Amino acid sequence: MNQLTLPFALNSKMLLSNFIGTKNRQIVEFLSNLLTLKTSSVVYIYGEKSSGKTHLLQGCAFAALEKSYSVAYLDFAQTLPSDVLHNLDDNNWICIDNVGFLTPNQQQNLFDIYNHVANTTTKLIISGNVIPAELNLLNDLKTRLSLATPFHLETLSDVSKKHIIEQQINARNLKIESKIYDYLFKHYSRDLSYLLSAINQLDKASLQQKSNITIPLVKQILGV
Repeated sequence: MNQLTLPFALNSKMLLSNFIGTKNRQIVEFLSNLLTLKTSSVVYIYGEKSSGKTHLLQGCAFAALEKSYSVAYLDFAQTLPSDVLHNLDDNNWICIDNVGFLTPNQQQNLFDIYNHVANTTTKLIISGNVIPAELNLLNDLKTRLSLATPFHLETLSDVSKKHIIEQQINARNLKIESKIYDYLFKHYSRDLSYLLSAINQLDKASLQQKSNITIPLVKQILGV
């Protein structure tokens, strides 16, 4: 039976199959191959904000669940219980997002998990913004993370970001003129997380007002 350990829902649109970026295909292929690997593996994924770290880790969680593995996914950019890392050792896949936000006690917990999975078939996937040596973590944990298989995510171009947004739009059966994207990029933000949040707001507003997503609606809802 599929089992998921986490205090919030995954985003069903964050799959390995729709991860964007030509240079990132190697990472997706590597992670996909782990699904059939019978030994332990520790992977460290890093990149700038909105480069897709959360997408990859949630994609791993979905892929593992489809194989009926037990999965733990935790995003430490969000507020989580201090003991959230306790008793995770029995999961087949453990996905730790935004490792730089762990408290010292949680860092020790993750260090213990790292040591434990070495003798199992568990896959430990961890993300951060920078290489392990530059993280503000316990030295022992940084040393362990430096031994993990590292992958650096490429910075997404505006074209790639637009493609990701279009995927979200198409999944909701919405239609948005290209000038809306151009307006958002110029006047609102180029940060993908902010852009996706803006699309959510505009989608809700258009449904409530029973209107299309237009530039006047963008100005009204986003104030730009």
